[in-house]
Amino acid sequence: MRRPARRGTRGDGGARGDRSDRGQVAIEFVGTVPLILLLVAAVWECVLIGYAFSLAGNAADEAARAGAVHGSAACDAAAREHIGEAWGLQVDCGRSGDIYRARVRLSIPVLHPALNFGGIDGTGGAALEKEAE
Repeated sequence: MRRPARRGTRGDGGARGDRSDRGQVAIEFVGTVPLILLLVAAVWECVLIGYAFSLAGNAADEAARAGAVHGSAACDAAAREHIGEAWGLQVDCGRSGDIYRARVRLSIPVLHPALNFGGIDGTGGAALEKEAE
């Protein structure tokens, strides 16, 4: 003996008819893609800012060491050696007592190093070399 189909199930012509969830995944995907892209952009921005801090600190350390040994021109050249023009590099070198200090300022990148806002400072210092008498 055959049991009658339940009302509202697929194919019985009941209250729901032939409706289904087809297409639901496509709609959810289209709705979440912008959120995923915003999250990826935010993570990429954090990576660029962290990289800018690393570049600024390293450039300032190298500039201070070069300036302590060879002077101001070497300080500026050492700071610019590994940093591209897109980072908006500014270098300030000089003596401060027995320490040669360097300050490097990079622009904060927005999704790409060529799109900048604000700034990140890196500082470095090195003991001045004593000249032989």
